[in-house]
Amino acid sequence: MTKDPEDNAVAGRFFATLKVKLIHDALWPTRAAARSAVFEYIEVFYNQQRRHSSFGFLSPLAFERQWHQQHEAA
Repeated sequence: MTKDPEDNAVAGRFFATLKVKLIHDALWPTRAAARSAVFEYIEVFYNQQRRHSSFGFLSPLAFERQWHQQHEAA
């Protein structure tokens, strides 16, 4: 089974962005606080607000909604 090389590129870019935007130089008082900050970054900002060029400059949530609307109408 061959892997698509772009799969790792997307994941790599995500983790690089996460490190630069959230984790670099951050200090959290507890592991739970760090986990909460990462969860909020991914679920609130990255998936709902941040626009992605690979999705036609839509957020992942907006892209998914658009995809479902197009495929339900077909």
